[in-house]
Amino acid sequence: MGSSKIHRFQSDVSSIELPSKFSYPMHYVPHELCKIAAGEVVDYALSQELWHDELQAGKMLGVLVVKDHEGKLGYLAAYSGNLAHTGNHDYFVPHIYNLLEPQGMFRTGEDKISEINRQIERMELSGERKELEKLIDATIAEQEIEIKQLRSAHDAAKARRDALRESGNLTSEQEAALIKESQFQKAEMRRLKKQHRSNVELLERRLKDYKDSVDQLKTKRKIMSEELQRKLFGCYVVNNALGEKLDVATIFERRFNRLPPGGTGECCAPKLLQYAFLHNLKPMCMAEFWVGESPQGEIRHHGHYYPACRSKCLPLMEFMLQGVDVESNPLAAMPGLDEVDVVYEDEWLIVVDKPVGMLTVPGKDEETISLLELMGERLDGKCVLEVHRLDQATSGLVVFAKTREVQSDLRRQFENREVNKTYLAMLDGVPVGDKGIIDLPLRADLEDRPRQVVDFENGKRAITRYQVLEHRGNQTLVEFTPLTGRTHQLRVHASHPQGLNCPISGDMLYGTASNRLYLHAKSLEFLHPVTKEVMRFTSKKP
Repeated sequence: MGSSKIHRFQSDVSSIELPSKFSYPMHYVPHELCKIAAGEVVDYALSQELWHDELQAGKMLGVLVVKDHEGKLGYLAAYSGNLAHTGNHDYFVPHIYNLLEPQGMFRTGEDKISEINRQIERMELSGERKELEKLIDATIAEQEIEIKQLRSAHDAAKARRDALRESGNLTSEQEAALIKESQFQKAEMRRLKKQHRSNVELLERRLKDYKDSVDQLKTKRKIMSEELQRKLFGCYVVNNALGEKLDVATIFERRFNRLPPGGTGECCAPKLLQYAFLHNLKPMCMAEFWVGESPQGEIRHHGHYYPACRSKCLPLMEFMLQGVDVESNPLAAMPGLDEVDVVYEDEWLIVVDKPVGMLTVPGKDEETISLLELMGERLDGKCVLEVHRLDQATSGLVVFAKTREVQSDLRRQFENREVNKTYLAMLDGVPVGDKGIIDLPLRADLEDRPRQVVDFENGKRAITRYQVLEHRGNQTLVEFTPLTGRTHQLRVHASHPQGLNCPISGDMLYGTASNRLYLHAKSLEFLHPVTKEVMRFTSKKP
């Protein structure tokens, strides 16, 4: 078919309708052709003994369905990072840039940085710093004892002088001798303290010289590392459908005025597109999927599809997909005011049933209107204030305040866990138990926001109570009661192996995409900040 990396479909796909536009890489439902290609790639990959164990441990793979110059259909396959310590396998597309070349720039630069690391390690393992710190502490302690002893001797001499003066029998020569003795002792104390300061300063200079040597090595390492990264990402040159080329370093410099994160350009999506553009192949649709066990902390399920990561891939995708007819972002198609159901309203607050896909408050995209802004339009620009949020993909009850005082009171109730909330969720799978509590700490995935990860050391505690309501084949309807309010708390607690290990249906980030995220804020109960009535609201099940 014109390229050794194109694979023909093993099954008959002639009856499958081709996609009209290319997959929006940050949020998509995998096309049927991608699913078939992914199945064939997994069958092949897991049959290879060389990397079978590595894949079982967990790896992101990807497929890109393409047409060649004759219009024939096929697909490309890729893996994220390296596989079996190399980036060259006949079945998969190659790296954009092979940083593992033994005599290449990266390996040479890495060797130099490694030597600095060894120097730092040798210095820190030598114990010189700790010995100097101990010596300084011991010297100070010894000097304090010496000064204390001298001061005691001086105090005794002063007491003797005072007694002699009180006797009243001193001659002028004796008084002069006492004064001289006192002056000598004061000078003696000053000399001793000066000598002590000199001794300690000498040791502290030695310690500072040591620390400066280590700091200089660390600074040198940082400069060399940044320079190596800059040169490295300058070698990652990517193409787009318009025939334009740009290196990854420049793309991030123009967009963020900083270097790309480590590993940028090593994900499946840019590898697949790069190969397609270099070989005049037309991209039709793309999907990335996980194979093997879930990594520690993150949530990845075998066989589930995931969007391209935002921190590394989004800027590359924005450039590489120029000239490709791409699907619109499904999250950008916001519902209008006529689709928003106002459940309750008085002069102090308003409770709204948020549609799926709508932002609660304004986001980075200035063209996407939020529920808060729609409520402002509904009230002709009068004050509407945020109290809490629902994820864009979550539907259900949201309360807004109309005054600062009401906003402050309601926020306090949320922060103090005085607000009762329940959610309905449809899960893909059947949990082990019918009810219980999930207690898994969460923090942001710094390299792939807004994803969250479970982190028992640095995460914030997150607690969820759950109750199974109904089983529907391999799906389960559950009621969630969050006892804390962390970002993506219910989504992670449902998906994580130490939670329910059953992703919420349609969860693109932690499960498998569908026509929507099947998570709905069902009920809301709080104390009215002004009337002090208990306010209870229940949303209709979508």
